[in-house]
Amino acid sequence: MQIRDQKHSAHGFTLVEVLIATLIFGIIVTTVFASYRSVFVSAPIIESNINLYEMSGACLGRIALDLRSICITQPPAYRKPEFDAEPDPHRVVGTAEGTDSTPRLRFASLAHLPLEQSSREGVAQIVYYETPAGEEVFQLRRADNLYPYPPFEADGRDPVLCDMVKKLEIRYFDQEGNDYEYWDSESDEFDYATPSAVNFLIELVRNGTASVFETRVSLPVVRESLE
Repeated sequence: MQIRDQKHSAHGFTLVEVLIATLIFGIIVTTVFASYRSVFVSAPIIESNINLYEMSGACLGRIALDLRSICITQPPAYRKPEFDAEPDPHRVVGTAEGTDSTPRLRFASLAHLPLEQSSREGVAQIVYYETPAGEEVFQLRRADNLYPYPPFEADGRDPVLCDMVKKLEIRYFDQEGNDYEYWDSESDEFDYATPSAVNFLIELVRNGTASVFETRVSLPVVRESLE
């Protein structure tokens, strides 16, 4: 039997193989770099959006707590207002559109939030109103005063419920489910009744992106129509 030695000749990579390998490596590096760059660029945006959701959640949560603690004067303590009579201190008044000097919603609530280490408690007059915060955006503020209730005045020291607000829409619902842009429980237009529910829609804008948040609060107590 004749045994033949088999020898394998060693040879290097061809130029084409080197070019292909270089091209593949370049694609991989570019893809990885782009992925990391995308993560680093989007991280601040993601964090900003998280802060936006947290702020809107805290805002709507506070509003819901205030409204669920609402105080309503019921008959026979409440009577239709006569000419020049003092207004009901627990009235519910909401305007269709607000400005920096006009409240959007005023009502009385047990959800008083003491400030400056005050220990006083009681039924507070709560007013939500707007103050400018830049071009086409505003801040939603919350005024909170115990009795005797002072005349409303926009005060830049009142706590900010929500910032970067582009749109605020408040709808009021009667017991039949009809909705209104405004409300006045001292008016015969609403038969001196209070709303049964209030819906808040807030549009916030940040980094050029608008986000809409909404909540509807059913009031635990309602004064029915007196007509």
